[in-house]
Amino acid sequence: MKFLIGALVLLAVTNAWVRLAPSDPDRWHQILPNPESKRFANGEVRVLDNSADRFAALNEIALRTDRTKQLTGALDDGAITFVTRTKVWGFPDYTTIWINRDDLVIYARARFGLSDSGVNAARIANWIQQLSGT
Repeated sequence: MKFLIGALVLLAVTNAWVRLAPSDPDRWHQILPNPESKRFANGEVRVLDNSADRFAALNEIALRTDRTKQLTGALDDGAITFVTRTKVWGFPDYTTIWINRDDLVIYARARFGLSDSGVNAARIANWIQQLSGT
């Protein structure tokens, strides 16, 4: 019984840390120097053409995404970082979008763990699909 109570307390503390850990804008608002489209274990980078005000449209799409909030940045700055939390545990994923010359870059990554199970790539794909329909 003590083991079960200890496990439940540990689970509650871990969940509280994941949900309440502060999101430092200086740490997560990252602009990669030479971005290239690539997938990695806990995220993805996608480089797109930025024609026809796609940056502003992508910002609106991100803000309409469930459990997604703007962390820092602005349209006028040319770079914005969002936090999207998973439904059950509230794990934060960070997505930064910015204008890089004539390109629009999307950089999504998980904060915790070695793998994001493809959720960042799926979110980016969904955003790009919505962007193509605008």
